[in-house]
Amino acid sequence: MEIQISDGIVRRVRGGIDAPMTGLAIQARTVANLLPLLCQRAGASIVHNSDANYTGIRFDTKVGPVVLEMPTGDRPYRLVHELPEPDATGRSEVEMRRFPQIYKPAGVAHITAEFLRTRGFLK
Repeated sequence: MEIQISDGIVRRVRGGIDAPMTGLAIQARTVANLLPLLCQRAGASIVHNSDANYTGIRFDTKVGPVVLEMPTGDRPYRLVHELPEPDATGRSEVEMRRFPQIYKPAGVAHITAEFLRTRGFLK
């Protein structure tokens, strides 16, 4: 499933007609198709968030949403835990892992799945 967030409004993206065809969207779909079943059961969905300026894959884990943010330019991939409410310092997310763009989509899917599985995020 794909969702799009714009101006605080969440919309479901219907395949083909209103789905973005940017490079990041295609990259996110490719990685999502290579995720193991364990990650797909965690409610993996592709998110196009123009409010937070990212495209990525969101997992609904035991401890809350975790997002694999697709990089733009030379930036690395980021695995971010989104907090339900800002903490005492005002942070709304915690970056858990980052890795460079040297991996193919299958490698990105594997690194993400193993990180979530070994840290106990997945059920």
